[in-house]
Amino acid sequence: MKHKTPLLDQLETGPWPSFVSDLKQEAETRAKNVKGVDFQIPVDACEDLLGVLELSYKHKRTHWKHGGIVGVFGYGGGVIGRYCDQPEMFPGVAHFHTMRISQPAGKFYTTKYLKELCDLWDLRGSGVTNMHGSTGDIIWIGTTTPQLEEIFFELTHNLNQDLGGSGSNLRTPSDCVGQARCEYACFDTQHLCHTLTNDYQDELHRPAFPYKFKFKFDGCPNCCVASIARSDMSFIGTWRDDIRIDQKEVKAYINGEYKPNAGAHSGRDWGKFDIQKEVIDLCPTKCMRLEGGKLEINNRECTRCMHCINVMPRALRIGNDRGLSILVGAKAPILDGAQMGSLLVPFIKAEEPYDEIKEVIESIWDWWMEEGKNRERLGELIKRQGFQKLLEMTNIEPMPQHVKEPRSNPYIFWKEDEVEGGFSRDINEFRKYHQR
Repeated sequence: MKHKTPLLDQLETGPWPSFVSDLKQEAETRAKNVKGVDFQIPVDACEDLLGVLELSYKHKRTHWKHGGIVGVFGYGGGVIGRYCDQPEMFPGVAHFHTMRISQPAGKFYTTKYLKELCDLWDLRGSGVTNMHGSTGDIIWIGTTTPQLEEIFFELTHNLNQDLGGSGSNLRTPSDCVGQARCEYACFDTQHLCHTLTNDYQDELHRPAFPYKFKFKFDGCPNCCVASIARSDMSFIGTWRDDIRIDQKEVKAYINGEYKPNAGAHSGRDWGKFDIQKEVIDLCPTKCMRLEGGKLEINNRECTRCMHCINVMPRALRIGNDRGLSILVGAKAPILDGAQMGSLLVPFIKAEEPYDEIKEVIESIWDWWMEEGKNRERLGELIKRQGFQKLLEMTNIEPMPQHVKEPRSNPYIFWKEDEVEGGFSRDINEFRKYHQR
């Protein structure tokens, strides 16, 4: 290695795998070039990447700068420009742009396809990848400006692959594995994700929003892609009939016929399964009870938290009347604090061609693009103008599921057209009652 990295070396001393070791391995591989690849960017890019990171740790500040807009012709997103502010010291990373590659729905790959991706990036990039980052995309870290169009041509013409989203646009939609491998999935996450990705290509590649906008699709309330915490519009699978109960299997769990934690070794003996302690008492709405050896569930009170189904999957199953809930407004702390998604549509069927879902999406976009401030996420707009305004703009009727807690504000504001109708009659009756 041409750069000494004592601070980075410390990251290799812990018990966990280190990205530093991976970068050193990649730097050594490129230096030896045993495959005889005709590298199109500096061979020492990975070595200089380690050097600039070491310098950042030493100075306690970044040595990367944003050098303006860089990308491919016709697209406003997909490439994140990165330039080093010490190009003389680290010429291999003088420009070191990141590219986002749209991941397939469910993140299913063939080994042939992955090899083609890696071969292309070894040739025209640094060879450093992130599979997958918090964005969901395949992340290619580090290439030079002249290689961007070359990579884009190879991707689109030879690999039938597109760039992902970056900037103030629709980010690359992301989904869980769904019905392909999960018995809990209440809708086809991959099909909905793939359909909306294709239908909204213009919103994905040509930034026109106040800020970024994320779709994420969870097949069930277990939320394996954490859509409720990380997406402006979260699609979470649910059901509206009863949880299916197999009382014979319930007794089998109670009698200890199944090993705890599905037999997985945890290094600790948890003792005999206790349905009261481990399931019923942990129900957030207390909608379960054991009566005469039979498990009973008050499904009207169930909030679909999935805990009981996760603990006793042989005994309990999701319902058959399946669809999804739509939540809006989640985000990380940028302008304002972190927010979780708020329920907008309690239940909607996820059926082709998904017109009802698209109506909700597009009405929200119309409002947000009209009223949103620069760099204001959807959740911040909802916080600023109110959830009632969102309901008006999406033509969704208020319903009990929208209410988080009983009203504590004593002031009620009616609109003029509301007072002229049924509300005025109710108010007059209220006045007469008190006059008596």
